[in-house]
Amino acid sequence: MTTDTFTADPSVVTLPASQPITLTINGVSRQFNLAPWTTLLDALREYANLMGTKKGCDHGQCGSCTVLVDGKRINSCLTLAIMQEGKAITTIEGLAEDGTLHPLQQAFIDHDAFQCGYCTPGQICSAVGMMNEGKVRTVADVKELMSGNICRCGAYPHIVDAICDVMQLPDPQTP
Repeated sequence: MTTDTFTADPSVVTLPASQPITLTINGVSRQFNLAPWTTLLDALREYANLMGTKKGCDHGQCGSCTVLVDGKRINSCLTLAIMQEGKAITTIEGLAEDGTLHPLQQAFIDHDAFQCGYCTPGQICSAVGMMNEGKVRTVADVKELMSGNICRCGAYPHIVDAICDVMQLPDPQTP
């Protein structure tokens, strides 16, 4: 058995350990010194100290980390922070205005649309993004377009009720 030895090509540029970036989070421009491979999720939680965005699966499968970037919903665990420089990032903390909850935040409370609450920030951000997309026409559309957000407690009927209430769709509980 032979062992090959590899030597790094000196002409290959390596990534810096960290670099300055500016992120606009919830309307506030903030500067960070981050490693280029820092995910947006880690930047929000570990550097911006915004704990509302939850780390669930860390593989883009549960939706717990959903935030809005330029009004569109994304899984923050699947994007690098540096890729979002110059864009408007909105987390659950940024949805309320002047001390008034976003209508979806209030609807989640009114409809008891959470149990443990861990998925709630991602569910609400995803619902806001879904509303921004303008594709929902029916309750079935809500269920389909929210299917990327997992609730391990099974509060789905109440989540759909809350979203339908805000979107003024027919009551999904009415036969």
